[in-house]
Amino acid sequence: MLLEERLKNYRLILSSASPRRQNFFKGMGFDFVLDIRPVNEIYDDALKAEQITDYLAKKKAEPFTDLQDKDILVTSDTIVWFQGKPLEKAANRQEAIAMLSSLQDNYHEVITSICITTKNQQLVRHDKVKVWFDPLDQEQIAYYVDTYKPYDKAGSYGIQEWLGYVAVPRIEGSFFTVMGLPTHLVYKGLSEIVLAADS
Repeated sequence: MLLEERLKNYRLILSSASPRRQNFFKGMGFDFVLDIRPVNEIYDDALKAEQITDYLAKKKAEPFTDLQDKDILVTSDTIVWFQGKPLEKAANRQEAIAMLSSLQDNYHEVITSICITTKNQQLVRHDKVKVWFDPLDQEQIAYYVDTYKPYDKAGSYGIQEWLGYVAVPRIEGSFFTVMGLPTHLVYKGLSEIVLAADS
């Protein structure tokens, strides 16, 4: 039986305000409900790369202490990892321009973790993708930031927007991970959870 059919016996919960992640769930054919609960996204500075996203994806599941037997919760987190440091969401225009300027003519990693949680089980997975940027001048960077206002995106850019069309010559890994959700890992993880529960 297809996973999509098996999931009809469950209540699949997506905890993400990201319209991109919501569209991915629709694209995978999932019936789901949105339930977004506030969480303080603070982590220890000792954490590096995927340790950060794994930790935050799990932390986003912590408010869900009321999961029922047939509930499956999916939470996730994305960062841009560049030269040994995380680049998260920019607080303002100046910060976004500075971030994008630092990424030019180089490559960085986009890391996205998912956490799938049920009443009795939790599964955490992550995916890493290398993204190369061609050089852009300050006028182009300012145009992108002012036009697309990428303040809700790790690293201050969306690869599916203008910047991705004109300045990303190469990626190594899943396009969907760069957009904020490793859909292949979500599908595999949900399959594991459901098969274990149904056996």
